Amino acid sequence: MRILAVGDIVGESGVRKLKSELPRIKNTENIDFVITNGENSAGGMGINEKNFNDILEAGTDVVTMGNHTWGKKDIFKFIDHKQLLRPANYPKGVVGKGLGIYECKDKKIAVMNFMGRVDINILTENPFLLAKEMVDELQEKVDIIVIDFHAEATAEKIAMARYLDGKVTCIFGTHTHVQTADEQILPNGTGYITDIGMTGPKNSVIGMDAEVSIKRFETTLPEKYKLAEGECILNAVIFDIDETNNKVTDIKRIYIR
Repeated sequence: MRILAVGDIVGESGVRKLKSELPRIKNTENIDFVITNGENSAGGMGINEKNFNDILEAGTDVVTMGNHTWGKKDIFKFIDHKQLLRPANYPKGVVGKGLGIYECKDKKIAVMNFMGRVDINILTENPFLLAKEMVDELQEKVDIIVIDFHAEATAEKIAMARYLDGKVTCIFGTHTHVQTADEQILPNGTGYITDIGMTGPKNSVIGMDAEVSIKRFETTLPEKYKLAEGECILNAVIFDIDETNNKVTDIKRIYIR
């Protein structure tokens, strides 16, 4: 089985890039299941119903989110959609879900979404303790467990992967919008990469207009971000999974200009 994880979609141009590239990638790479992070797809912050539907129609099976989950009020129309996940470590009682179980090629795939707590919006639930609790409960009920860990700190992502090594099939990081070159299979068999990158404007500061971003750093004034324009990139990663033992056998990064 081949699972494709697509990096954070940034803006409507990122959605268009996904729509133009994903069908071809699925065909040429024989992809069976697709997870796409969509938390920046609507104007660079949040997601709306149109972009959500476009991401699904492009060939995505599950859309994950992050710290901009509530960036657009439109999300409350479809927050309970079975193919949409928000970080599981929001407080109990918050609408939406952080876990979805899906079927593909006679396998049960559990997809989880968590948010880090270092240099990012702090959530009450500890993602480490909650992830372990949820994984322990699921291990005998599903074949494959995949985690999108939406976090700022590299160390926090690596620590989570080491913490769950051997208990989950694969973990990939999102949020920083910069693809890392550390794809690996950890000692106990979990496939891992610190960040899968982004799908959005190439000539930018993580998808945003460079001049505006520089001005924020230069003046320390709260200049309003705006999306960059121009050609887009698509960042993703493919996890090859042995269907006899459900272990990752290979990881391949994708970077399309």
